[in-house]
Amino acid sequence: MERKALLIKVRGLVQGVGFRPFVYRIAHRHGIKGWVENNNEGVTIHAEGTPQMLDSFVQSLGNEAPTASSVSEIEARATDAEGLEEFSIRRSANLSDEITQVSPDIAVCEDCLRDMQEQAHRRDYLFTNCTHCGPRFTIIRSLPYDRHQTTMAPFVMCEQCRSEYANILDRRFHAQPVACLHCGPHYFLLHPKQEWDIQNFPHFAAEQIDGGKIVAVKGLGGYHLLCDAHNTAAVLELRRRKQREAKPMAVMMRDVDTARKYFVINDEEEKLLLSWQRPIVLVQNMTGLEEPVSNGLHTTGLVLPYMPFHHYLFKFLKTDAVVFTSANVSDEPVVMDEAAALDQLAGIADFIITYNREIHNRADDSVAMVAHKIPMLIRRSRGYAPGPVELSFDVEGILATGAELNNTFAIGKGRQAIMSQHIGDLKNAPTLGFFEQSLGRFQRLFRFRPQLIACDLHPDYLSTQFARESGLPLVEVQHHHAHMASCMAEHGLSGPVIGIIFDGTGLGTDGTIWGGECLLGDYAGFQRLSHLDPVPLPGGDAVTHQPWRTAFAYIWKYFGEERALAAAESFGWCEAPTAQNLVRMLGRNLNCPLSSGAGRLFDAVAALTGLCSTSGFHAEAPMRLEAAVSPDHAGHYDFCFQNSLVSLKPMFDGLLADLEDSLSNGVIAARFHNTVVRIIGAMALNAAQVSGIKKVVLSGGSFQNRILVGRSVDVLQRDGFEVYIQHKVPCNDGGIALGQLAVAAAQSRRP
Repeated sequence: MERKALLIKVRGLVQGVGFRPFVYRIAHRHGIKGWVENNNEGVTIHAEGTPQMLDSFVQSLGNEAPTASSVSEIEARATDAEGLEEFSIRRSANLSDEITQVSPDIAVCEDCLRDMQEQAHRRDYLFTNCTHCGPRFTIIRSLPYDRHQTTMAPFVMCEQCRSEYANILDRRFHAQPVACLHCGPHYFLLHPKQEWDIQNFPHFAAEQIDGGKIVAVKGLGGYHLLCDAHNTAAVLELRRRKQREAKPMAVMMRDVDTARKYFVINDEEEKLLLSWQRPIVLVQNMTGLEEPVSNGLHTTGLVLPYMPFHHYLFKFLKTDAVVFTSANVSDEPVVMDEAAALDQLAGIADFIITYNREIHNRADDSVAMVAHKIPMLIRRSRGYAPGPVELSFDVEGILATGAELNNTFAIGKGRQAIMSQHIGDLKNAPTLGFFEQSLGRFQRLFRFRPQLIACDLHPDYLSTQFARESGLPLVEVQHHHAHMASCMAEHGLSGPVIGIIFDGTGLGTDGTIWGGECLLGDYAGFQRLSHLDPVPLPGGDAVTHQPWRTAFAYIWKYFGEERALAAAESFGWCEAPTAQNLVRMLGRNLNCPLSSGAGRLFDAVAALTGLCSTSGFHAEAPMRLEAAVSPDHAGHYDFCFQNSLVSLKPMFDGLLADLEDSLSNGVIAARFHNTVVRIIGAMALNAAQVSGIKKVVLSGGSFQNRILVGRSVDVLQRDGFEVYIQHKVPCNDGGIALGQLAVAAAQSRRP
């Protein structure tokens, strides 16, 4: 039969994941002749064979791709046969400004861990990797993904590694970070500088941790701080040194079986924990860990080992749990280089263990949870970034700068939104520097030239100021519209939809603070159909640190100043002069911006119940309120929905009565959550009556609450709605940039 030929272009996450060796193997299996090459557009294949052979080959490309790959498109067209006699892998080519995806970092695989026991030149070698695992995004400088374009460039392969790298049948064929004891990076002690004869760094670290010390270790995308999670004194000392008095800390454990001694872990959470992305997963506490780790919350962030160093650490540790927290000064980016480690960590860690391969792209650990049996990202970084979100519309040339909290940015390439790693709270010069550095690297890596820039409406956000100073055409996107559009874009919805967006804060189009919104619209625009009754916030941003201020304001609003003053005294929120001053501020509307934010409502109830009057970290009050819920209690409070406004006075009537009757916090927290769910249901039904629309998207940071998500989805589905929640990008402000990108694309297409 006459030989035919196809030119095949494969796009998606197809570099750095063993895709070319995979193509080579299936080509041999199907008797295909030709070649395969990496280029900055993806993977290109010239395949020759009979039509039947070619059909089977193309099907195998899509059906059998490597686990960590993600094929978004296979384009095959007829071309001239060249009469080739073999199938080969060609050197990478550089073709155009189109780009392929860049692989996120991949947790070390079981085969490599086995090699560390069985291969002489890799015995106990702590940088072992192959085409299926190891560093990717954190070491890449430029595309195509070849060794000389990564921070492995200084390490010249020994003959044995080179033979593996060149052998198509070897698992390390064209694995760019391939190395061994003889030619790769190595660990060393950065601090203290005195002489230590260390033969085995995981063993040394384990001895120090078991001895109550704090150890900093360089990871894939930055440094971590480790101590014994069972040693209360060590945990408290780490909190003191790091100035992290209240925020819960993650723990690392050897395996899922060990973790089940301390946590309730369902099937979906286990899949996340064992996935190649290896995020930190929020799981429910059971018993056994020291209280200072999670600081009284009902969940803990759990992560399993994902680097060879981590696996070897647990070979030597006596403890079965270590605190595993990012090494950074409070509110600043995670430390990633030796100079910063010495400067910032020498006063925190007793020992700093580092290695001599550069981290080019900083990447903090990703954080995820499971709600309503759906995995949801809370922080999207290592293991996920810079994987794109596939879109149904073109976003070429659009840059979205994101919000202030949990900042990420996004760039548009064709029909892909390429999301940055987690940047952090964009409130200081170091984090802004990280933002600008990362954006510059994304522009070079993905050959991106911004032509349009999208940002938040809020003029004080550093991300907005950056956008306004860029000189590019500008689209300012209302915060909650961006949340709605983000969820729509993730699910490929074109609209119109009902958007129920609950979060703490976002500047509204009327100049007030929004955050308890029911919107109706699409990417191009929206209407605000209903919202929570606004409350003045005495002291503005001060309420985020002192939730009792919002509780005081709600009582003042609904019951008057005498009741507010009495509450301040009885709850012990503040001294009488301070309370009198707040009354004057509220009465004269001095520094008391109006807010409909659901986050502030959660704050107020947490303060009234005594669960959290003063917040030690972002969203502590809502987290403690969720943790207090009696899960089987079905009661609720009343509310009044009239003229697009949800009045909360009936709810506070009932809640204050329950407090006077000394009902438990668990019952009050349950009734409050059930009331918020009923409000969400009422908002959706009202919007459906107005519009006839039955699709609802839920977004905003308040939906990181498992109870709120699960019960809201149940109620809405019961009422006949199609409900969409986010899982590819965070529902918090870490997903805002995706929505800004989508809105800017839609508005730029309008006449």
